[in-house]
Amino acid sequence: MQENFSLKPYNTFGVDAKSKYFTDIRTIDELRDALSFSKQHHLPLLFLGGGSNILLTRDFDGLAIKIDLTGISREEINDNEVLVTAKAGENWHELVMYCLKNNYGGLENLSLIPGNVGTSPMQNIGAYGTEIKDVFVNCQVLDLEDQTLKVFNLEQCRFGYRDSVFKQEGKGRYVILEVTFKLTRKDHHTKTEYGAIRSELDHLGIKNPTIQDISNAVIHIRQSKLPDPKEIGNAGSFFKNPTIPLAQFEALKQQFENIQGYPNGDMVKVPAGWLIEQCGWKGKQLGNVASHKLQSLVIINATGEATGKEIFDFSTQIIKSVQERFGIELEREVNII
Repeated sequence: MQENFSLKPYNTFGVDAKSKYFTDIRTIDELRDALSFSKQHHLPLLFLGGGSNILLTRDFDGLAIKIDLTGISREEINDNEVLVTAKAGENWHELVMYCLKNNYGGLENLSLIPGNVGTSPMQNIGAYGTEIKDVFVNCQVLDLEDQTLKVFNLEQCRFGYRDSVFKQEGKGRYVILEVTFKLTRKDHHTKTEYGAIRSELDHLGIKNPTIQDISNAVIHIRQSKLPDPKEIGNAGSFFKNPTIPLAQFEALKQQFENIQGYPNGDMVKVPAGWLIEQCGWKGKQLGNVASHKLQSLVIINATGEATGKEIFDFSTQIIKSVQERFGIELEREVNII
């Protein structure tokens, strides 16, 4: 247990906020000991995974717990399916690479997403036509109310777009310990319809891509337009893509003929990056904070010296300008502490 501990290495924005207490845990017993300590000293809790989806706007007057549970196991259930279970502290991209090495299909479109396995169900991470819910079986959690172990299946997690029970009524109650996925061993159902993937594969002259080909394409796309958090502080996509009624979208199209949208029934998903760029934010820097020059959806700690409050205030200005121009209110995808 360490006191007055800097969390700068534990958040991908590189914000230098401090926690009153800090510990990292490698077993469930260590987690229970840390919870007992927090209860004894009446401390609020902050759980840390890969630190890629949080913005620390202040020092944390409580106990920060880094989840370092590690291990990957597998169980072949038939000729074509395998269950892969990963502990919460495993790096997400390394799990994807493990699966590809063993020719397990289902996670290849989610290559190079920052963060750890334990946070993946919280916001139903997704990219390039795939979401966690597509291959999710269950996750084991610790219930903080009575410190019992529970298992949440697909239905109980109530996954939505960047959403789950863990961000709604279960927020702050459960700690995810491990996640199990059902993947394919031979008959892979590849997803290449996302435009950028298809274009990349065509550029490489690949007509019948393997899951490894798709992963390589995704990695190349992400590296070409998204900054590496190890080099420039960021949390990936800062905002969710808003979903608006079809009637509202059609009205906007009368005014902005180039507006992009992806219809889904009577709703339309509008790319947040396009909205932000139209408001002049792409590449714009104010003080220590900027919108990335290649992807306006990504806010960066441009100088490495930004505070969490500066980043938050920058995002507020973006929200305000999009609201004023398009009548659409952007929602932050990053968790604000």
